[in-house]
Amino acid sequence: MDQAQQLRNIIKGKEQKKKHVARVITITSGKGGVGKSNIAVNLAVQLQRMGKRAIVFDADFGLANVEVMFGTSPKYNLGDMIYKGRNIQDIITKGPRGIEFISAGSGISGLNNLNKDQITFFVNNLSNLDEMADFVLIDTGAGIADSVLDFVIASPEVLLVLTPDPSSLTDAYSLIKALFANPSFKKEQTQIQVVANKVCSQEDGKAVFHKLQAVVDKFLEGNLHFVGMIPRDSAMESAIRHQCPISIDNPGAASSEAFAMLAENLVSGKCNTYIRKKGVMQMFKDFFSRIRDRGI
Repeated sequence: MDQAQQLRNIIKGKEQKKKHVARVITITSGKGGVGKSNIAVNLAVQLQRMGKRAIVFDADFGLANVEVMFGTSPKYNLGDMIYKGRNIQDIITKGPRGIEFISAGSGISGLNNLNKDQITFFVNNLSNLDEMADFVLIDTGAGIADSVLDFVIASPEVLLVLTPDPSSLTDAYSLIKALFANPSFKKEQTQIQVVANKVCSQEDGKAVFHKLQAVVDKFLEGNLHFVGMIPRDSAMESAIRHQCPISIDNPGAASSEAFAMLAENLVSGKCNTYIRKKGVMQMFKDFFSRIRDRGI
């Protein structure tokens, strides 16, 4: 074996020993009712179809939209892990087609009050998601509350959900403005991607995006990335009533095909600039640093 081949084998061995890092996407919005949770669960379904393991982390405390959309009640939630010593495998619930999710339960509301040992236990447990998943989709609450901003600021990748409703655009701008004004937010380290929901066509989706981008360009000097649109679809309402993601309930529906395209755009990176993958462990370390910096 020549020296060059030996070197290639050494490099290959080191690469194989590198720890797998999940891609964390925080899904958020400026206001409620725009379809965040619906996008999270359907995106997980489509990623699974692409051979990716996606776990939905329901951080929208109090609403539990993800479990309602899956029609599945979790046996354990994040609170059971924090306060009762359950491990990460215990609190992962399987929904339709084996799609997995974590319910926050009352756990999210108590994150501000954890002691050092509890934080260490929490982060170490969640760090296992880096090995278990290709994607971790964090479904946050809506608006500019600290509980939302903490997740968004800590995340390297944000999926911002918009609708054509003028209030959705206004509230989305307010969220971005709050982010850019926060000294902890590093816009050069965070990719803000936009999906237009409940639109009539691809052109309408892009038009909604450009309205927001124009205002952000003018007043905040920020850069957003359009990654797709989800059309208005009567089949979606039927799927929601069935408590089953449209991507499973009606794979041939226009919205299902749009979700497939959204997943493809996110995986392929065609609509994105470079995304820094820092994984679940680092994301939650940054999350708790953010809480500490606020003096809580």
